Amino acid sequence: MRTAKILLAGLTIISAALLLSAGQTTDTVRVDNDDIGGVVTSATGPEAGVWVIAETTELATKFSRTVVTDERGRYLIPDLPPQANYNVWVRGYGLVDSPKTLSTRGKTLNLKAVTAPNARAAADYYPSNYWYALMQVPAKTEFPGTGPTGNGIAPGMASQAQWIRALKTDTCESCHQLGNKGTREIPAALGKFPTSEAAWERRLQSGQAGAGMLNGLNTFGRPRILKQFGDWTDRVAAGEFPQVAPPRPVGIERNVVITQWDWADPKAYLHDQIATDKRNPRVNANGPLYGSAEASADYIPVLDPVRHEKRQVKVPVRDPNTPLSAGAPTASSAYWGDEAIWTSKANVHNPMFDEKGRVWFTSRVRGPANPAYCGAGSSHPSAKAFPITGSASRHLAMYDPKTEKVTLIDTCYATHHLQFAEDANNTLWTSSGGGGGVVGWLNTKLFLETGDEEKSQGWTPLILDSNANGKRDEFVNPGQPADPSKDTRVNLAFYGVTVSPADGSIWGSVLGFPGSVVRLVPGSNPSVTALAEVYEVPWNNPAAEIQGFSPRGLDIDRNGVVWAALASGHLASFDRRKCKGPLNGAKATGQHCAEGWKLYQSPGPHFKGVTDSGSADSHYYSWVDQFDTFGMGRNMPIATGNGSDSLLVLSPETGKFTVLRVPYPLGFFAKGMDGRIDDPNGGWKGKGLWSTWGTRTVFHTEGGTANMSKVVKFQMRPDPLAR
Repeated sequence: MRTAKILLAGLTIISAALLLSAGQTTDTVRVDNDDIGGVVTSATGPEAGVWVIAETTELATKFSRTVVTDERGRYLIPDLPPQANYNVWVRGYGLVDSPKTLSTRGKTLNLKAVTAPNARAAADYYPSNYWYALMQVPAKTEFPGTGPTGNGIAPGMASQAQWIRALKTDTCESCHQLGNKGTREIPAALGKFPTSEAAWERRLQSGQAGAGMLNGLNTFGRPRILKQFGDWTDRVAAGEFPQVAPPRPVGIERNVVITQWDWADPKAYLHDQIATDKRNPRVNANGPLYGSAEASADYIPVLDPVRHEKRQVKVPVRDPNTPLSAGAPTASSAYWGDEAIWTSKANVHNPMFDEKGRVWFTSRVRGPANPAYCGAGSSHPSAKAFPITGSASRHLAMYDPKTEKVTLIDTCYATHHLQFAEDANNTLWTSSGGGGGVVGWLNTKLFLETGDEEKSQGWTPLILDSNANGKRDEFVNPGQPADPSKDTRVNLAFYGVTVSPADGSIWGSVLGFPGSVVRLVPGSNPSVTALAEVYEVPWNNPAAEIQGFSPRGLDIDRNGVVWAALASGHLASFDRRKCKGPLNGAKATGQHCAEGWKLYQSPGPHFKGVTDSGSADSHYYSWVDQFDTFGMGRNMPIATGNGSDSLLVLSPETGKFTVLRVPYPLGFFAKGMDGRIDDPNGGWKGKGLWSTWGTRTVFHTEGGTANMSKVVKFQMRPDPLAR
């Protein structure tokens, strides 16, 4: 009997070994009644670092939840909503999608991953920056451009770096990805063309952004950029594909839970969203999220993430004759034909919560003519100091969820991005986007008390303390000869805007090359006391450790360190406390504090022909998790990975990025983000990082015209199987 038991035990061990060698596993995953979990294996064994996606259309809006397998191929999708069936499947680098399996909550579901039949099939699942990196960038020696009779590069394009800046967030990828399937191939619906250059020229006329895209060609030199794009798509059509695969999630990247809800509609796009007051992430706990549909639609999309429901808040304009934000299509779209799918007048942009749960946002109130109190001869304090004669393209508005009322607020100055100060007046500071030359603000306390939009607003030009006497004096205007006894006005415009919790200074990013960040100290009466300091990104600066260029979005940490996403493929910090020389006067040239900058190269491949540090990834905006709303620590800077389907979390201590990849649908493109604490005692479930799909071309992404913008919630578990 004892011999038989030993023989049986030996056979059991051999059988287990055979099962394991055949790609099986004996691992089990504990599954509660609202989870789905199991093990993912392929013909080679357990599959680590791949995604398992559960999706349903049986709730009030389409819903999906995505997790990552651990080192033994185990996964757990936690806390799925009830009363729904879920399609569950596996996606991962080196794989093609597994068949979808219909399941319900509370099930153990072991899944079979499908290995890609070849490297080309695997590459179809790579982020767009891996494909965009195949773009051949002209060699450094070809710059500066010599124009249409020379090398085709525009004479104003002075360096390879400027070309790369235009290829990314300041021209080509400011609105959508390049490198995804919708752009690396020429749609057959466009027709037949003699060359790929001709096909590109035609495709760039498509839809309601066609005029802007065609104008963008002139930045590069029209013939040369069409040739480069044509060469890129020709090589892709001939079979070229990325030879280096992106890495699978590792370490804490496998702890991420990604939840997505559809909102808006297939013809609208969502520029960004807001979940809470950025000064206090406990505001609006478990409450609805609000978004901005920019030029596409005159409503604020609202998502209730608890009930999984969406709705809309209509946004009016004061003048019914306010023109549409987007004109008619320049030429037929391969997706929508001649239909004008963007219909907005208000052009809502950047929403922000205040401390009472009201939503403030930039919105066009009326047509181009400014009120009389904005200009010369007005008694308005800001107009007396610096009258505004131009028109404001966007203004302000506020939605109060308690009254369900939208209040319009006319402003003399243009608005774009918003940020509340931590002061008694809850001052709302604004950027002006790409122009305007002034920084505006609204005293929201006064406005809520009086409803007086004229008295509640103010603005200031950007004045440098050129004579270094510590106060604002009479100034010379741009283009005038310098006067050592006077200050100097600079005609710069904030794009991103943020307020320092450390000292109350206002910071803005300035687009262009090499671009800059600007510090504005309001003083006691900002209309006449505000002074600015300009710090350019270090470019061709021998004092800089790393060269970079062209910031776009920016934010700030609790210590007053500014973080900006750069077109050079970096996330950069600027710490004014590290500056060694004079910060005002003749020596403040813009490149006078290289020591204040630190640049962190973002992950991913470089463009063909580029040897300098950088990345083919594109970064639209950055945000700092000041209050540890995500679970990776306080003051963690995060950049949008607009070419890498991701958010990129940087550890300033190690200099390494944690990549939060959104693998489904392909084409995730964020513009803004924030973090909220729903339950401070709820562990990882009580926290979350929120974003949305900010691409203007949702139809370029996986799913085509049936796809729509989504709210995306990121949560960080302590381990990949935490429930």
